Amino acid sequence: MRGFPALIGRSIFRSSSHDLRSTHPTAAVAAAPPLLRRIGSRRALIIQTLSGPVRIERLSDSDSGIIELKLDRPEAKNAIGKEMLRGLQNAIETIGNDSSANVVVVSSSVPKVFCAGADLKERKLMSASEVQQFVNSLRSTFSSLEALSVPTVAVIEGAALGGGLEMALSCDLRVCGEESTFSLPETGLAIIPGAGGTQRLPRIVGRSAAKELIFTGRRISGKEAVSMGLVNYCVPAGEAHHKALQIARDINQKGPLAIRMAKQAINKGLEVDMPSALDAEEECYDQLLETQDRLEGLAAFAEKRKPSYLGK
Repeated sequence: MRGFPALIGRSIFRSSSHDLRSTHPTAAVAAAPPLLRRIGSRRALIIQTLSGPVRIERLSDSDSGIIELKLDRPEAKNAIGKEMLRGLQNAIETIGNDSSANVVVVSSSVPKVFCAGADLKERKLMSASEVQQFVNSLRSTFSSLEALSVPTVAVIEGAALGGGLEMALSCDLRVCGEESTFSLPETGLAIIPGAGGTQRLPRIVGRSAAKELIFTGRRISGKEAVSMGLVNYCVPAGEAHHKALQIARDINQKGPLAIRMAKQAINKGLEVDMPSALDAEEECYDQLLETQDRLEGLAAFAEKRKPSYLGK
C-alpha cells in the first residue's frame, strides 16, 4: 500500500489509549505493534505510521479508510515550530499517497488545546527572511491539507489560536467542544494571519465577521463559533472527537470515489462563475459513470442491502 511502511509485529489487545506512537515512513519500523482500542462503541485496529510531534493512526476493521492525524507537542501546547511543520508536511504527503484513505480526522493529543499557533519563542530567533520562508512554507502546507482529495474533519477541544485556527480552517469540516476558544491574534503582534487566515475565514463566516475577528483579534467561544458558521458542530466539552468519528464513519460508508468527486466539484465550483461551476460538476459526475461502485450502489438499492464499495 503506497505511503505506508511495512508493518512488523503482532497485534495485541488493549483498552482505550490516545498516546500511540509510531515511526516516520522513511525510518525503521518501531518495535511497538499495532494496537486494538475501543473508539466510541467499536473496537478498531490502530496501525501506527508516523512519530514525533505529528502522528498518524490508521484505523482498520469496520473503520478501515479513516485516518487520524494527531498533533502531539504537549510541552509547547502544539505550537508550530520547524519540527512540527516538517511533521505536518510528512503526514499530509503520506495521507495523500494512500489510495485507501477515505476521510481524515485532525485532532490533538494534548488536553485542552488544539494548537496554540506559531512557536513565537522559536520565531524570535529567526531573521526576517527566515520568518518569511517559514510562513510561506506553513501557508503551502495548509494549502496541501486543504487540497487532499478526501474529506478532512478538525476536532477542536480547547484553544485554536493563530496558525492553529488557520490549520482548522484548512479542513473541510470542524467540530468543537463547548469550552473551545478561537482567535486570530496576529494584528496584536503587528502582523496579519499569514497562513491562509485572511482568505479562508471570510469564505467560511463572511467578509464582515472575518474582518471584525481579524481586526480585533477577539477570542470567541465554541458556541459563538457555531452560531457564525465557523464550526459545523459544538458539542459538550470532551465529546468533539466522538462526534467527529461519527461524521467520519458516515462519510466512510459512502462511495469513496463519489466523495472525492463531490469535494472536487464543490471546491472548483466555488472559485468560478456558475456556468463554469456547472461544467466542473458535469466533469466530476462523468468520471463516476463507468465505475464499479456506481453499479454496486444501484444493485444494493434494488436488493435492499448495504452496498459494498471498493473505490473502483
